[in-house]
Amino acid sequence: MKILEQPTLDANSFRLRPFLDNDVVAVQQASADQYISHITTLAFESTREQALSFIQRQRQRVIDKTGYSFAIADAGSDLVVDQIGLWLRNADRGRASIGYWIAKEHRDRGIITRALETLSIWGLAHPGIHRLELYVEPWNLASWHAAQACGFEREGLLRGWEIINGEPKDLYMYSRLS
Repeated sequence: MKILEQPTLDANSFRLRPFLDNDVVAVQQASADQYISHITTLAFESTREQALSFIQRQRQRVIDKTGYSFAIADAGSDLVVDQIGLWLRNADRGRASIGYWIAKEHRDRGIITRALETLSIWGLAHPGIHRLELYVEPWNLASWHAAQACGFEREGLLRGWEIINGEPKDLYMYSRLS
């Protein structure tokens, strides 16, 4: 069985890299956004210990062979601005999914579009993966635009698909094929 290795990917002025312990401040800052805490395992207004635990869970995904969680870092300063991941839950069926969060202060700057395109190209080159999926809240127009700009097509509405903040929520499914 092949061991997964976490690469660093170049996304123009950003790099997709493994999370480091010294990213704890950026993770804590992102945890101040209640929305991020509802869609991730990051606790709202995380303590230093909770943020470090989140970072460790992200690194554990490669060890557990469940996926790759990347910190999106500025290529010059190496400061983390966002997170994006490729999840391999259905890799045995040729499918992987992508998820991400964007800190409020970094939204509407095209960062996720660059990171999503970079990860999509890399993900579709992953052995055995021919399909990438994204799940987007119907109200999240910025995420729709990023997905569509990167060649993802909306396939439909999944009603009550994901529990977010304790309630089943509808999500659009997007896909990109190799």
